[in-house]
Amino acid sequence: MGAQQVRDGFAELYGAEPEGVWAAPGRVNLIGEHTDYNDGFVMPFALPHTALAAVSRRTDGRLRLHSADVEGGVVELRADELAPESDQDWTAYPAGVVWALRQAGHAVTGADIHLAATVPAGAGLSSSAALEVVVALALNDLYELGLKGWQLARLCQRAENVYVGAPVGIMDQTAAACCTEGHALFLDTRDLSQRQIPFDLAAEGMRLLVVDTQVKHAHSTGEYGRRRAGCEKGAALLGVDALRDIPYGELDAALGRLGDDEEVRRLVRHVVTEDERVERVVGLLESGETRAIGPVLTEGHASLRDDFRISCPELDLVVDTALASGALGARMTGGGFGGSAIVLAEAADVDTITKAVEEAFAAAGFTAPRVFEAVPSPGARRIG
Repeated sequence: MGAQQVRDGFAELYGAEPEGVWAAPGRVNLIGEHTDYNDGFVMPFALPHTALAAVSRRTDGRLRLHSADVEGGVVELRADELAPESDQDWTAYPAGVVWALRQAGHAVTGADIHLAATVPAGAGLSSSAALEVVVALALNDLYELGLKGWQLARLCQRAENVYVGAPVGIMDQTAAACCTEGHALFLDTRDLSQRQIPFDLAAEGMRLLVVDTQVKHAHSTGEYGRRRAGCEKGAALLGVDALRDIPYGELDAALGRLGDDEEVRRLVRHVVTEDERVERVVGLLESGETRAIGPVLTEGHASLRDDFRISCPELDLVVDTALASGALGARMTGGGFGGSAIVLAEAADVDTITKAVEEAFAAAGFTAPRVFEAVPSPGARRIG
């Protein structure tokens, strides 16, 4: 799916050429899972898979939405009638962005929008954030709002938190808006400070595989919210603003203060150790010890599986099989309860690992996984 196809689709739907075409990527989170809503550290990078939007302004308050990936015709809404949690369909994501922009005082007077995406939905690769950010960037450019990437990310997070009703953190939207080609983004989710960390595995003879288990998840369901509420409870019991404020060296003492609330203890332990893992990976990459990040990724999976308890049999099978087949490291990525795992491997071992994972899924009676290479790619941009 390219810019011209989306442009042509727009013209066929709306009877005129769009004012432009924009793209925003999905993302893989290298390390730093469920730390973003705890004011912690994350390290995503953008995928070549994108959400595309052909867009034109309107002055009559009408918002017309269409997706090439969803059956059905154009959905028409009124910009001044948009209300949080009024829409349970895919249209909530682009409509929520328009709502958030208008709530922030930006005079967005409507739009015609045609969307198409190559980011696998429900795979833990942030298809919803890509959809939000591509619409936000298009409207930012067309209405000359002058908003920076991090500001668009904040507005898109608000759209998903309040309008859609999903309690997500800031990482996915910031990754879509701010990542750069050939780099991973080291993001402090408290102050939104960023560092682009060079991440060119091919130059070092390695690859990072994404294994989409085909097990779908939904962030707005209760389990994600329960984990977030448990983290907030832990921070309150420990007297800190967020779990990010618990130093790694003081973790044991903090856990001791939580008494016998085993669920909260597990959540706290994951978040504090995961923040430390992000910092370790940054240090290893910056010192040129890229292969050494493999065991850190694997540690992260064990923590997500055993402490945060958001893995599933398919994700565990990917990790266990990849490691047994020579992978340098592997872990689930994304919100959990399905979605994708990542596998760090020597380039020469990719085919062996891929075949082993596919055969393990077949033997277990699972749906065949989708395996592809993750290449750090550009963030949101205008493409036509």
